[in-house]
Amino acid sequence: MRCKRAFIDSLNLSGEHFEAMFIYHEDYSVEVVKSKSVFEPSRWRDAFGRKLTQNIIDARIVHTYLGVKLPLKTFAATPNRQTLEFAGLHGYNEHSRLLVQTLNELKSQSAFTLVTRVDIAIDYKGMIPKKIIKKLSQTRKPKQVRHTTYWKTIKEGKTNRMMDIKIYSKKEKEKLDYPLMRLEFVFKSEYLKKLYFKDLETVFKKMEKSIKRATGLNVKIEDIDFSRTRA
Repeated sequence: MRCKRAFIDSLNLSGEHFEAMFIYHEDYSVEVVKSKSVFEPSRWRDAFGRKLTQNIIDARIVHTYLGVKLPLKTFAATPNRQTLEFAGLHGYNEHSRLLVQTLNELKSQSAFTLVTRVDIAIDYKGMIPKKIIKKLSQTRKPKQVRHTTYWKTIKEGKTNRMMDIKIYSKKEKEKLDYPLMRLEFVFKSEYLKKLYFKDLETVFKKMEKSIKRATGLNVKIEDIDFSRTRA
């Protein structure tokens, strides 16, 4: 049976002492933008293009020697853990390659950190096939938020702790010269069930079944291609 390739675009890793990997390493520096004594929300917006939300009680920017900036967040719900975000691993620009390289360099130290979010990207040159939209429409309704269409179940509220489904244009986000639409599945902590980073591949089959159930699409999730770290 023919399968559509799917890729990991984003990862959130959660650990108790994440910052310790960076503060004594010459290749990294940590900038505090929100703490009990510091509040610099404009620095966060400049770095990542979004606002600091109220549920983030501590926020830091990890600056790497490659020029990559990583969000390091502490959420109110988990005050003893820091969450490090790698967003845009499967992109079409140099930043994506450098982000993969950064993750590759940190993967051994991060082996026993928890994966709290995985974004799976399925890209189409042109429009998303009508049969996928038809299948989504059987159990979900579209909700437009700016340039992104979220597909929500009737019972689903504003937030979903298990899984989000969304569609958006990559052409606009990455300024491509050809049309590219992305179907994205966001798998969250309640779905991942205390998954360690070293065991990430073990959840691929479960994800593939969830994607099949929602869209009718047979996919094969590819592990992160660390060979892309070569320039």
